[in-house]
Amino acid sequence: MTRSYAPSRRARVAIASVLALPLALAACGGSSGKGTSSSGGSSGGSGGASGSITLRVLDYYNNDPGKTVWQKALEACAQQAGATINREAVPGASLIQKVLQQAQSHTMPDLLMLDNPDLQQIAATGALTPLDQFGINADGYAKGVVDASTYQGKLYGLQPQTNTIGLFYNKDMLAKAGIKPPTTWGELKTDAKKLTSGSTYGLAFAAPANYEGTWQFLPFMWSNGGDEKNIATPQTAQALQLWVDLMKDGSVSKSALNWTQADVNDQFKAGKAAMMVNGPWQFPTLDATQNLHYGVVPIPAPQAGMKVIAPLGGETWTVPQTGNKDKQAKAAKVVQCLNSDQSQLSLAQQNQTIPTKVALLAQFSSKNPNMKGFVDQIPTARARTGELGADWPKAATKIYTAFQAALTGQASPTDALKQAQNG
Repeated sequence: MTRSYAPSRRARVAIASVLALPLALAACGGSSGKGTSSSGGSSGGSGGASGSITLRVLDYYNNDPGKTVWQKALEACAQQAGATINREAVPGASLIQKVLQQAQSHTMPDLLMLDNPDLQQIAATGALTPLDQFGINADGYAKGVVDASTYQGKLYGLQPQTNTIGLFYNKDMLAKAGIKPPTTWGELKTDAKKLTSGSTYGLAFAAPANYEGTWQFLPFMWSNGGDEKNIATPQTAQALQLWVDLMKDGSVSKSALNWTQADVNDQFKAGKAAMMVNGPWQFPTLDATQNLHYGVVPIPAPQAGMKVIAPLGGETWTVPQTGNKDKQAKAAKVVQCLNSDQSQLSLAQQNQTIPTKVALLAQFSSKNPNMKGFVDQIPTARARTGELGADWPKAATKIYTAFQAALTGQASPTDALKQAQNG
């Protein structure tokens, strides 16, 4: 995946089973239609057997189970809005190029899903409609989620679900070592060293030279007060020093420099890592592994009592500027329906993700205890584009360039960060 820093997309194709939509969502006007189009109509204007408006939908869930989950949700919400859908799902890596081409040729879909770090780039082209034109706001949503869907003070998308990363641990290994899951950096270093034995490392994380590596480093950088506007600070250097120390003392494999998050998960489920940094999209694979007993806690904080600030993943739903006011209004109603309480809970349950409305977090966590370690981080989690907007990719590149240099011994954390910041 070229945009592998957004695990939300990768998560769905890894999920092994699809749950049926709860009755709550079906009551939204559910449909049992199959395939990629419930209307059977063309990609153009109104159509469908009932004469209702047909909305063109574009997203990147082109593989099951996510493809089917979203098809059912979209059909249910479109029916409630008095419309049908003609949906196109493309590979994630090609979505932005397709959207930019459509924006230039004025052939945008009526309803568009975007990976949340991409919204501001598309909003900057003028291709999206501010949602306040439809009376839609984001009151009650986690702040980081709202920031991701906001451009120049205007809300352009609503995100029904999100995800982040946490610390997985092998319950049997920690129990045998007499260790409780670490909550601070000091405990993480001590525990990871103690848990390292033979072919088993105490900790595994992904540190490749791409956005996925940056995604994994962010909770350490942000929780210590580091900032992407300028990474050459003592706070970010301390976070990077933690990673360097863990690798230098043998608690983390040097192979982490090339591992993806899927590779990290393979190490953990094979018993070659006692702990790992990863996300809830790994649950199905782990749950299918015999004799593996694991738990999840938030990423350890620099010191006791400090807040953990993790990055937010997930997709946001937008209403493009098509010039067709009737279709835009219908599309806005679908966005609202996808973000109803019932829909958020349903989609999160099926997709191994987390609702974005703060008031739903406790309810969701109580019914999905294995998600608690992630859910607890959502109120303080941040959007990657929250500060820099469309310039975020430049900062993400500087971050992974710096930690690669430090982890390979080419420069100290302080020097590596300075070189990357000024490079």
